[in-house]
Amino acid sequence: MSINLFDLTGKTALITGGVHGLGMAMAKGLGQAGAKIVVNDISQEALDKAVAEYKSVGLDAYGYVFNVCDEKAVIASIAKIEAEVGPIDILINNAGIIKRTPIVDMEVEDFTAVITVDLISPFIVSKNVAKGMIQRGGGKIINICSMMSELGRDSVSAYASAKGGLKMLTRSMATEWAKFNIQTNGIGPGYFATTQTAPIRVDGHPFNEFIISRTPAARWGEPEDLQGAAIFLSSKASDFVNGHILYVDGGILATIGKPSNE
Repeated sequence: MSINLFDLTGKTALITGGVHGLGMAMAKGLGQAGAKIVVNDISQEALDKAVAEYKSVGLDAYGYVFNVCDEKAVIASIAKIEAEVGPIDILINNAGIIKRTPIVDMEVEDFTAVITVDLISPFIVSKNVAKGMIQRGGGKIINICSMMSELGRDSVSAYASAKGGLKMLTRSMATEWAKFNIQTNGIGPGYFATTQTAPIRVDGHPFNEFIISRTPAARWGEPEDLQGAAIFLSSKASDFVNGHILYVDGGILATIGKPSNE
């Protein structure tokens, strides 16, 4: 009985931007739990490479090129996915960008670009996927938030603004859609070992030492560490969990940090 609570057999999951990194890790987790995997990107080349990777490990995977910020393209792509693969039972809003610029130096266009991808696109995709979920009587939506949904940090004002807004959008979605048996929650990753962080994850690098000392678990997260959270929030096991942000951060948000004398 308890094992079946996490079984995703027969479900179709759309993971936006699921062509690499943490998005791919979560998608693989859902696929291993039995779901059909649908990923999107704006690059056909990246999409083809990702789908080949999923299929190489035995997963049932499909790829669709569309811009998550273009509502007309989103609507058309959702219709195509549901006609060709199946109704979308699980949505993970994972697509995102970051621009590291001090506030006084940041151009309005750059700030707007981050807000558009990281906050407005989850609104666009979710509202249009949710319409089908409402008609079918249920579904799971997971927004990929961040520790920046709770904390500020130098040079990431647009990203923190978007992720803080996404936390509240998640709660608003839960408020409106829970009565339709749609569970809307978020995952807030901490600092993870990905190809993007590889250059700073070396002994002696100040940021590497900072993360390891600042994290109670004393290590970077591995992408696979997100799979359990993604499966839980996608499965029957979370049917009464709504509007929650599950932080997968090794305990960073639980502590102010180690005293200087430790």
